[in-house]
Amino acid sequence: MKQTMKQMIAAGPRKTKIIEVPVPQINEDQMLVRVTLTGMCHSELYGWQTAKEGNVFGHESIGVVEKIGANVSGFKVGDRVTGLGGGAYKEYIVVEPEKMAHVPDSLKDEDAISEPLACLLSAAMKLPVQTLGDTVAVVGCGYMGLGTISLFKAMGYGKIIAIDKRPEALENAKRFGATECYLPKDIPNTYFLTFESMGSVSLTRDGDNFNILTGGIPTVMEFTGTEDGLRLAGDLVQGHGRLGIGGYHNDGDRTIDYKLWNFKAIMTVNCHERRIDYEADLCRRCMELLDRGIWSFKGVTKVFDMKDFDAVSEMMENHTDGFIKGAFRC
Repeated sequence: MKQTMKQMIAAGPRKTKIIEVPVPQINEDQMLVRVTLTGMCHSELYGWQTAKEGNVFGHESIGVVEKIGANVSGFKVGDRVTGLGGGAYKEYIVVEPEKMAHVPDSLKDEDAISEPLACLLSAAMKLPVQTLGDTVAVVGCGYMGLGTISLFKAMGYGKIIAIDKRPEALENAKRFGATECYLPKDIPNTYFLTFESMGSVSLTRDGDNFNILTGGIPTVMEFTGTEDGLRLAGDLVQGHGRLGIGGYHNDGDRTIDYKLWNFKAIMTVNCHERRIDYEADLCRRCMELLDRGIWSFKGVTKVFDMKDFDAVSEMMENHTDGFIKGAFRC
């Protein structure tokens, strides 16, 4: 086995480079995995834009077991695995077996990068169907929004409303199960519930406000990661409805109309997940759902060479190439 490997690191803001580093060593409780693909995550875009030299990226890995520690069971050399393996823009990573999932033979590498799939499953399950055929809206139809649309369909939602600024994103949304698709400017007025659409309301307990239940959408999932997308999603939620916040808002503070949210008595649900053991279990569950055809979410990932990371990051930033999800050969 070779002694050095290629690794991508930041050379500064918006610029990366590939260097040679030693192949890492494992202890008796770890596995060495030869990375075949690493998925590109929008949550790291801000980190790339503001990077300092030496920063590393990549937490969406899939690969082949190259070496196993003496205490490891359940895996063997040659197994395809995916899961929670960080710093994965390199040829080899050290992983803990309890954070890994076996990849079924039925799945291609690009369809089985499990970390983002687990995030999708975790987010969707935080907004379960209350009655079969319920209505739901998804604001933001990139990779995460599309995956959520396909999950909502599998979960038993009926009317699935997709909203995005990009017509091509709405075409993708139809492919994965959306029943109605709108650019923000084309959203029907009946889907909004704001102070303007409600007209005169009482902010005391003295008046009736049943009109908060006659407009808007009962459940809305936001996956834009932007302030305007979050505000739009909040404007759409029905009184006593649910707003799931799935977008990763890591590039600054957000200003929202909390007076409106508060008055409508909506439930806001942070749809991110930080429990590592739970997320690892979801990685394994996602492999099962895809393998059995319960969840139909394949064919969305385009594979690039790692040397092109900066150019592809610019494509993702500006939505210029039309790809849904990027992954890189290591």
